Amino acid sequence: MDARQLGYFLAVVDHQGFGRAAEHVHIAQPSLSQAIANLERELGVPLFHRVGRGVVLSEAGRQLVEPARQVLRDLDTARAVAQSVKGLQRGRLDLVSMPSPGIEPLTSMMTRFAAAHPGITLNVDGAFTPDEVVDGVRSGVAEIGLLGSAGDLHAAGLRVLPIEDQPLILISPPDHDLPAGDTVRRTDLRGRRLIVSQRGSLMRRLVDDILASGVQVHIAAEIAHRTSILPLVLAGFGHAVMPSSWTPLAERAGAAIHHIEPASHLRVALVSRPAELTPAARAFLGMAASWSTKPEAPDDL
Repeated sequence: MDARQLGYFLAVVDHQGFGRAAEHVHIAQPSLSQAIANLERELGVPLFHRVGRGVVLSEAGRQLVEPARQVLRDLDTARAVAQSVKGLQRGRLDLVSMPSPGIEPLTSMMTRFAAAHPGITLNVDGAFTPDEVVDGVRSGVAEIGLLGSAGDLHAAGLRVLPIEDQPLILISPPDHDLPAGDTVRRTDLRGRRLIVSQRGSLMRRLVDDILASGVQVHIAAEIAHRTSILPLVLAGFGHAVMPSSWTPLAERAGAAIHHIEPASHLRVALVSRPAELTPAARAFLGMAASWSTKPEAPDDL
């Protein structure tokens, strides 16, 4: 078993089939199939079950995914350590982020990091929930995860670096008829059309709390992809509860912004493995520590 075989194995896992995986690793599909077959013979177990034209992981395959990612990550770390004497002149850093923190503070973090290490390629994968971010870091898909949660994050075995608290705001169409001023109370939303995130988000929880308090609002749309929410607001479709990271973008687009009282906050944090990080990941975490407005949480082991 070698790194090339493990890379091919993970390509099939990540691309859910041999065809797309072969395109991704730039080899012919028969050659990829033969490489996986050789790996299965060497291990003495099937890694995939062939189902029609597709494949699904066997139990042995599922058990191999995380160790395979860690082996390749360790090789990347060793390579990066050897190259670190050049001052992080080149390399790659894999991150995973939820949408709202992915606007801010991630934009500012990436910009500052790139100014110090312009040769490092930053690859940012997407996730919609804190659990997805944590799973991405644990499985080795990313070294660092950026997420927002309703309360303090506890992620067993991972390092948690609190970054900031973002108050929830109301984004409204330019011609809204809300009370004058930059603050609205939850009761001011009575009868309003709201564009909401799907259940499980802090933004949706606030709307559900408003409904539970007896204030009748109309949920006009449930939107999974939050990038669609601001265009709907600007079109006059309704109002939206979002984290304050959206404020600059929404104001530049012409939307109105109100603080909501009583306030709710999205707690933004970075998660990472406590050890075995590449020099690029360590440098990013060191840079990100300057954003933190709260003490670093101890490793939750």
